[in-house]
Amino acid sequence: MYPQPPRLTALCLSLLAATAAPELAQAQTKVAAAEAAPASTDAQIIVIGLARGQDGAMQQTPPAQPGTPPSERTPERAPANPAIRSYPRQADGHGIKLSGYNTSRWAEDWRGMRDPKKRDDILDRLKYLPIDADGDAYVTLSGEMRLRTTLVSNPGLVDSPYRREDLLRLVGGADVHVGPFRAYGELAHGGLAGVNYGTPAGKSRNTLIVQQAFGELGGPVGRATLGIRYGRQCFTDGSPQILAIRDDNSILFVEQGVRAWAQLSRFRVDMFDFHHVTLGTGGTGDDVADKSTRFSGVTGGIVLADSKTRKLFLDPYAWRERNSKARWGSTTAREVRRHWGARLWGSLNDLTIDWTLDRQTGDFAGRDIDAWSAYIAQTYQLSRKGLAPKIGVHVDYGSGGGAYDKGALHNGRFVTGGAIAYSYQGALSPSNLVQISPNVTISPAKTLDLTTEYQRSYRATESDAVYKGNGTAYTGTQKIAGSHIGDAIRFQASWKIAPRVSLITRYEYFQPAGPLAKVKTTGSHYLSSWISLRF
Repeated sequence: MYPQPPRLTALCLSLLAATAAPELAQAQTKVAAAEAAPASTDAQIIVIGLARGQDGAMQQTPPAQPGTPPSERTPERAPANPAIRSYPRQADGHGIKLSGYNTSRWAEDWRGMRDPKKRDDILDRLKYLPIDADGDAYVTLSGEMRLRTTLVSNPGLVDSPYRREDLLRLVGGADVHVGPFRAYGELAHGGLAGVNYGTPAGKSRNTLIVQQAFGELGGPVGRATLGIRYGRQCFTDGSPQILAIRDDNSILFVEQGVRAWAQLSRFRVDMFDFHHVTLGTGGTGDDVADKSTRFSGVTGGIVLADSKTRKLFLDPYAWRERNSKARWGSTTAREVRRHWGARLWGSLNDLTIDWTLDRQTGDFAGRDIDAWSAYIAQTYQLSRKGLAPKIGVHVDYGSGGGAYDKGALHNGRFVTGGAIAYSYQGALSPSNLVQISPNVTISPAKTLDLTTEYQRSYRATESDAVYKGNGTAYTGTQKIAGSHIGDAIRFQASWKIAPRVSLITRYEYFQPAGPLAKVKTTGSHYLSSWISLRF
């Protein structure tokens, strides 16, 4: 357990203020790091942005996750062999840029900090610690402290007392580079207090977890860059609606296994074989690879455009996921689901897109799987002056049907993606769902983004249930006619206080409709705010 919230908050805010003070004084001179935090982070509202180059000019920087600025205060990775032009870093599948840093901290490159002139304080010194005379072998230290409070009225859309969760995240990592070999380790702690939060889950309360630990061998071979990694690791090489590390939780969703890749300047291929990691609430011994699951496959990458104003990438993939405890309707059984599809994403001048089409086949309890999912998002920058407004819309589709029948199963689903993309409070999942969400983002200040979104939700198939964020059905909805299932209004404010400190606040009101309202659900307010310090 950790100290009670008032005492804990005072302690952590004191540390944050001490760290933020010198950063605030220098924020205007740290151009790359001082870009505003994304309009959405772990919620993954699709708003892909622009960032300022060191000359002050606006430049297109489409990231691995929409809406985020460049990840580190150092230049792009320099290839070991200057004759090799690496695959574009923002599209290599090795991390998601988030609030000025990378959610996969090992994906950051801080070799620029070997130059003392680029260091501003002692924390910068921790980003590059040489362990040999030449500085070719070095260690990078990283860390995060996050305080988050969440309030939900009528949790689960059931008329009941409010829930409050006070969450603490503490993470420390070390990245060791010795020639072509690197080792990365990361410890994390999740603390939980509050009111009516129920039985704690390992994603929220976790005494101590080895969140990531792997060894990696890689480097240039001829004109290619090759690599192989084994151990516990984040994996985000795909659409954020399908694959996610669920950053809204205190403890990240990680995989255990092997990953290998090959990259040329315009083509790449990534192969992997993982078990999902299940989380306990105690020490490091109860967070283990779940042998009842297996996730493997191959992802490709093709650079369609890579210029100052046009960056477009096509990522085809073929994946297989096995889950021995899948549940549909009243049946729990072994499911083997194959995903075949492609993601087209990037920017074309003022337009940014993120389109994914996902075909799903396989077997569930001896029944065929025949399902589709689609995630279509686009944002247009109306102006780069004043409030720099952006307008966008994303349309999400997951087929449904068959969960309560004996024929083929038509329910679409993600692999490890988070349901927060469809409802901040986890009211819906992308199974048997059609969702249309227009949004508007403005930036009253360089470091402040405000996003408003209206969301209208329908069932894809009326004969199937409405599904909660955890994938279970709202009991009885499969027996009630009607396609419209609810509406939501969402708001997010994201403030980059300093290069290392960010503050995000979210609000959502969800109102059930049609079959969902008829099973005695009720409207629910959601409010969450958190402050993060990363180094």
